[in-house]
Amino acid sequence: MLALWLSTLVCLGLKAAALPSSPPGGRHDDYLDPHCGGRQVIVQLFDWRWIDVAAECERCLGRNEFCGVQVSPPNEHALVDSPPAPWWQRYQAVSYKLHSDSGTEAEFISMVNNCKAAGVRIYVDAVFNNMAEVGRFGKGSAGSTYDSDFREFPAVPYGLDDFHDASSCPSKNTFVNDYNNPGEVRNCSYIGRTDVDQSKEHVREKVSEYLNRLIQLGVAGFRIDLAKFMWPRDLQAIQERLTDLPEGGRPFIYHHVENYGDDVIKTSEYTDLGYVTEFRYGQFLARAMTKGLDNLLGIQGQGQEFYSACLL
Repeated sequence: MLALWLSTLVCLGLKAAALPSSPPGGRHDDYLDPHCGGRQVIVQLFDWRWIDVAAECERCLGRNEFCGVQVSPPNEHALVDSPPAPWWQRYQAVSYKLHSDSGTEAEFISMVNNCKAAGVRIYVDAVFNNMAEVGRFGKGSAGSTYDSDFREFPAVPYGLDDFHDASSCPSKNTFVNDYNNPGEVRNCSYIGRTDVDQSKEHVREKVSEYLNRLIQLGVAGFRIDLAKFMWPRDLQAIQERLTDLPEGGRPFIYHHVENYGDDVIKTSEYTDLGYVTEFRYGQFLARAMTKGLDNLLGIQGQGQEFYSACLL
């Protein structure tokens, strides 16, 4: 597994994740199965077109027994002109329609089916912490109108009542300024993005509808973008609404929680909900490699919290 993981980084120029062979005891394991028959490596084909992902599954990944692919957010997003089409526009959600810079809904469905036929599962980067940032308006990648300043996203639909505001955000400008304040991190706007309130029943309904639609289409799981900026109880409420995969079993879920060991918000707050991304992995890997390749075998022994994490 180690040789395959390294060759992926060096030869293909892809970002890869090696899955722990078995999670520690005492964890809620409903969301830990990637549904890929024991294969161990996931690649991230960031911002690739769906037709190219499908071709990569058929040409390379399936033949070499890769587990799956993490794809960029498939939902409708804002179209940014300056700079032209930056990568981060994919994280400026406009609706949950499956039409993005990577392709149409039909192309997405074809990609999922073709990759699954090659033995490769698809994991979606799921954006529902926020919609497009303040100051943006117009039409999204699917042609839907929106106005972030007024919290108008009619294609979902979301309105003012579906977002955190000054009554729930403790900062004076409603932006996250103090990252040592959990209430501010989770109830305020991260770098200007309009902050969706996942405690609202309507929001939970729309998010779970979106994720369940993807499950119905054959998606095997999700990376939850900016999970650190959402309350674990709200994520749990959304995950409990998700359906099983068509072939059985819960979706594979891993949460994006940036933590370097001294953060107030801990990865341990999310481990009952699935795997958690490990931002210290590169540090541990570099430290081990400077001492010789034999030390790579010991990186899983860096502590219970580290071992519990999905290595991304």
